[in-house]
Formats: sequence, C-alpha cells, structure tokens
Amino acid sequence: MNARVAACELVTAVLDEGRSLDDALSDTPSFAALVGRDRAFARAMATATLRRLGGIDGVLARFLERPLPETAAHGRAMLRIGAAQLLLLQTPPHAAVGETVGAASMLRKSAGFAKLINAVLRRVAQDGAALLAAQPPGTDLPAWLFTRWRAAYGEASAAAIARALQDEAPLDVSVKHDGVGWARKLGGVLTPTGSVRISSARTEGTESWLPARGGIETLPSFAEGEWWVQDAAAALPARLLGDVRGKAVLDLCAAPGGKTLQLAAAGARVTAVDRSVERLQRLRENLARTRLEATALARDALGLRIREPFDAVLLDAPCTSTGTLRRHPDVAWLRLPSDIHALTELQNSLLAHAATMVKQGGMLVYAVCSMEPEEGPAIAARALTSGAWMRAPVTPGEIAGADEFITADGDLRTLPSQWSEIGGLDGFYAVRLMRLNVG
Repeated sequence: MNARVAACELVTAVLDEGRSLDDALSDTPSFAALVGRDRAFARAMATATLRRLGGIDGVLARFLERPLPETAAHGRAMLRIGAAQLLLLQTPPHAAVGETVGAASMLRKSAGFAKLINAVLRRVAQDGAALLAAQPPGTDLPAWLFTRWRAAYGEASAAAIARALQDEAPLDVSVKHDGVGWARKLGGVLTPTGSVRISSARTEGTESWLPARGGIETLPSFAEGEWWVQDAAAALPARLLGDVRGKAVLDLCAAPGGKTLQLAAAGARVTAVDRSVERLQRLRENLARTRLEATALARDALGLRIREPFDAVLLDAPCTSTGTLRRHPDVAWLRLPSDIHALTELQNSLLAHAATMVKQGGMLVYAVCSMEPEEGPAIAARALTSGAWMRAPVTPGEIAGADEFITADGDLRTLPSQWSEIGGLDGFYAVRLMRLNVG
C-alpha cells in the first residue's frame, strides 16, 4: 500500500471527518497495511501537514488560481502532503512530486486532480520554501486560537509559543531513580527538573525522535519497566503533592497513568480512577510493566463515592489540550472556541466534587494541559471563592529547575516556548490547594 495514499487518508480523516489523529492511525486500513519505514513516513507526512497546516495552505494559495471545491477533500490532502514533503521533510523534489502525483492517480477520489497537483507542487518545489519562511508567527495556527494567546500572553510570547510549536516534541521519560545514569544509558540528557530527554537524531525523512531501529520498546530496559514516557511538564503536577510515602492518594482522570506511576514509585498508596475502560487497561499494562502497584477503577469521577477521604488528590482534568500541540497538532484543528466553555463547566464540577474526597488539611493539585486561562487560573479563582480551599503556593526551590514556571500567585505555568535551547516542553497549568475545615 502506498504511504502517500495512507497519509492523504489520515489528513482527510482529521480535517474533513473531524477524527483525532490517534483514532485515524488506529482504524485507517491503508495505514494499517503499511510496515516499517513506509509506516513511519506516512505518519510523518500526516503529522507535518497538520503541524504546519496554515503555512502550507498559505504557500499553496499562491499557486492556485482558485481554491479546490469543498468536495475535493482527497485532492486537497494530496496537495498538502506533497507540500509537506517538499517544505518540511526534505524529500527530494523528483520523489515528492512524482510519487505524490502517482498516489493521487491511484486514489479514485483524487485522480481527477493529478495534473493540477503536479503543476502546483512543481512551483512549490521551486519557490515554496521562501514563501513559507516569510510568513508571520501564528500562521500555522487557527486564527481564533492565536488571537487568544496574544491576549493572554502578549504579542512576543505568543509568537515564541507559535514558533516552538513548529517542531515536533522530543521524547521525555520519567525514571524510577538515578536520572543521570538513565540519561547516559538512553543516550539522552537530564532536564533541569529531572526528566530524561532522549536526544537521538531524527531519522531522515521522518519527524520521529525515536531510534531508527525501532520504536520506544527497543530502548534499553523498556520491558523491565525502569521508565515510562511522560513529558517533562506533565511530570510536575504530581510532585506538588510533596512527600507521599505511605499516604493514600487519589488520582482522578488518571489514564494512561504517567502520574499514577510517579505517585506509586514515590511510595504512595494510589487509587487511579478513569471513566475509559480502554485507557484504564493501558494504565494497568503500564503498572504491570513497571512492577508498580495501584488500585485502578473504571468510574466516572463525578459519580465516584468513597468511604474514607484521601490524604491527597491529583485532578488532571479533561481540557482542550492546547498545551500539547507539539505532540498532537490535530488538536488545533479539531477544537472550537465553544469547547472551552463546555470544558470549564466540567472542570468546575470535578473540582467541587473532589473537595468531598480529600481530608481536611489535605492537599489537592488541579492540573490541565491547556494554555487557556479559563481552564487554569479562572478555575482556581472560582474554587477559592467557595470557602473549601486555600491556595498552597509553590515556593522557589521546592522543585529543582522549576522556578521559572512559578506564577505571581504561586501556581505553575509552563509554556512550549520555555526551554527552547533543549527542545521546549508542553503547556501545563497546576495549582495546589489545601482543604479547609468547613464544619
């Protein structure tokens, strides 16, 4: 099966059918039929197209007399993946143009545009790179989203975030112990906060930071469970609970389990709750591989009832996930402004219910992988007006290497533009709250 046909169908699934890229990767037959390098190449084309979609479309528009009709989803996707090969993946022009035109001819839904695709991609090969480089920051993002970030973070910071999102995220892992030793064994570096960042060179013609010889499972001691994949920013919220040895900790919305593993490795007695049976199965598999213990429950957090309150609660709430665009560029094109309101209602409800599950004087950490203020500081502000909570500010030096992430209120806020010299990190927000005695 042709890798370019598969990439075209992946892009179409996201942009025209509204499916997540992860779902498309799981159930697109043309992609499932690929193996090895062809599979990696198809994924790289689709991911690069989604990551730089606005810029790619801007370049293509310069060489099209008129936009393709709305019904030409596959023809449009072929143009986009062809441009991604030329502009981003350094595919030789003769292969990028010729093979993409050939793939378009193979696919009935795009065959009628093969000549147009050939003509446009030849012009992209000649003049497209300069046009892409000249585009202003934020071009690759939906206008509504970049406008929000400019308002929230300022023009310069929003531009830096947009630039950071143009590159794929490196691979971060959390280790049980001896970060320095594992950085050496895995061929990586230790980040300022203690995560191990894999620094292997990218495989030519792909976007992947994984070893050329295979996937994550080929790295040393994966099967032995000495480490697990977790972005450096995602590893911070659990650490705000401090010393959890022997404590009963509830991890809400826990799957796929990175924070559960952290807490269990730190000696907590963890109960991990998630409504998704499928995602909870991944958590159980991760626990088995790492030989860590936790109780995993398939429950809706809002309906959860407990006998005894917990010493601490970690709530990594469902959110727009706009902080994870380096890893999930499809999110930018699947989310709508209206999603923010719907999710903040859920987040407020989850945090209010969590108040019933933590002991008086106990700690709760609320976290989201969102860049949107409504899903972070605004949720904390509303919770603090309820009388159930008091903010427990993060103090300088509390988490080594994290001082630059501490906000004026004592919360944590990471931005993709931070740590630019070593590859950035995801956008996260976390606030630590102490449960008050409310009678």
